[in-house]
Amino acid sequence: MIGFLRGTLIQKEPPLLVVDVQGVGYEVEAPLSTCFGLPAVGQPVQLRTHLVIREDQHTLFGFGTEAERRLFRELLKVSGVGAKMALGVLSGISVEGFVRCIETEDTASLVRLPGIGRKTAERLVVEMRDRVSGPRAMAGPGGPAPMAAGDARTEALNALIALGYKPPEARRMLDRVPDEGQATEELLRAVLRAAAPKTPGASDGR
Repeated sequence: MIGFLRGTLIQKEPPLLVVDVQGVGYEVEAPLSTCFGLPAVGQPVQLRTHLVIREDQHTLFGFGTEAERRLFRELLKVSGVGAKMALGVLSGISVEGFVRCIETEDTASLVRLPGIGRKTAERLVVEMRDRVSGPRAMAGPGGPAPMAAGDARTEALNALIALGYKPPEARRMLDRVPDEGQATEELLRAVLRAAAPKTPGASDGR
């Protein structure tokens, strides 16, 4: 198992990252929460990692905090939740926010996350309740950092699609956010804020 990577950030196209470790480029998939906290391309970076092995591919996932990695691993233990869905959960809600949803049985908020339907949300509440109880040790720090420059709306659209949102839905989410010349990071934050429920008990309309 690869526990962490320490090297130079070569590419940052959420959710895909490439880290140069002594001349070897590791492709890593990371949630938006991690991408927001990374330094600029060309800067040193360290990521906690989790390797998912399947018959047809090996995929390395990277996280900026141990809390994110721990939650990712716990999500993979839930029936019907795969790595892509777990990545989407971490991209759509903070670790602390997820813990709060589980503790309050807030399925309405969970179904707003990419790939999460009503039955999956209910299963998450049941199966994750004991795993997140007690002190919120899963919640960890993670500050934002600028992302690489580029076509912000295209990069944001690609990131949302890669995280599990269907293209029409991703476009609608972007259309609801004014185009004020934001960088990719700022635009994605605005999109996710607009998609998030305003109150824990609000109905999701599904």
